[in-house]
Amino acid sequence: MELKDLVGEHELSGVEISTVKVKQYGDYYEDTEVIMFVIDGKTYKATEDPDDGYRSYLKELEVTEEKVANSFPPQKVVGKMKKNSTYDVNDTIQFIDAVTEKIVLEVGTDNTDDYYPYCVLYWNPENLAINAGK
Repeated sequence: MELKDLVGEHELSGVEISTVKVKQYGDYYEDTEVIMFVIDGKTYKATEDPDDGYRSYLKELEVTEEKVANSFPPQKVVGKMKKNSTYDVNDTIQFIDAVTEKIVLEVGTDNTDDYYPYCVLYWNPENLAINAGK
């Protein structure tokens, strides 16, 4: 599945961020970040590839049957691919709250054309309309 498949209007109803151990080479395990989020009732799991400790990437985005620990009433969001700038190329989707127009969730890889790309797994629940003023 590709990030651009999630562009458009959706309902976000759950997010969970965790750290898991992933087998790398031989018997070596490394901590890596994982974010699961629920869009339109379907749970997606995004896993970081920590690469070499200096660079990281979004390893994969997959649909999962796992349940998220943090669920809430569905919130309208709009998925947009993050714009590139003069200095970097991004492969990141941003979910923007339809009411507050603030970014609540970002998933992908920024700075893809540079020597030091980095995985983006960003969750900011304060920007959801349901949390406004709290």
